Amino acid sequence: MTVLARVAPPVFSSRRAARLVERNILGYRRNWWVLLSGFFEPVFYLFGIGYGLGSLVPSVVGPSGEPISYGLFVAPALLASSAMNGAIYDSTFNVFFKLRYAKTYDAVLATPLGVGDVALGEITWALIRGTLYSIGFVAVMVLFGLVASPWALLTLPAAMLIGFAFAAVGMAATTFMRQWTDFDYITMATLPLFLFSATFYPITAYPETLQVIVSLTPLYQGVDLLRSLTTGAVGPGLLWHVAYLLVMGLIGLVIAARRLDKLLLK
Repeated sequence: MTVLARVAPPVFSSRRAARLVERNILGYRRNWWVLLSGFFEPVFYLFGIGYGLGSLVPSVVGPSGEPISYGLFVAPALLASSAMNGAIYDSTFNVFFKLRYAKTYDAVLATPLGVGDVALGEITWALIRGTLYSIGFVAVMVLFGLVASPWALLTLPAAMLIGFAFAAVGMAATTFMRQWTDFDYITMATLPLFLFSATFYPITAYPETLQVIVSLTPLYQGVDLLRSLTTGAVGPGLLWHVAYLLVMGLIGLVIAARRLDKLLLK
């Protein structure tokens, strides 16, 4: 590998990366039910917790300080979690298998595609998969009246942004893994995020010091963004969430491309 390759930023081409996305689509033509199965998990959580536990909780304080139903409080958080889990699954387990066992990327790099295109293509596919789940979940939210503002129209692009951020970081993390047991670290990261990012109760339930820590976690950024959009609590502060997730995704994309360059072209 040349010194220039080590210093220069990775090159990305959306046109070439689209070929890798197309390959993934063709690969799932006969396994479409695998894609469909990922949609039901957040829906089960919504019915089991949003309505089951919600029947015991008359109302919760929303982002604007006004009381809202528990279902309306939980639904956007589950949408954010669904976007995270869908993106993480595809950009970690699937990428690891292709990288370490199937040697898919070694074959791909024999074509005009480069390592930057591989990273962009796989992250885009993970984003597409997460977006499909988000579309279905938003439809369920609308059907059951869990949307209280026209700003909810922006929940889909916001969920896509969440998916991009976690897919990029997930793929970057995967390039450091050497064996399947390393994926325990992924669970160690995503499970606490799911449980403690103000998903099922307001962040004010924590002590002040812990509130600051939780507010800096990536899933909380997505949860608060989607919850504010669905309830109409829109303000300049949401731009911080957008910037946080965008920068997180871009950093993950660059790291993933550089790591793939080191692993595949060494």
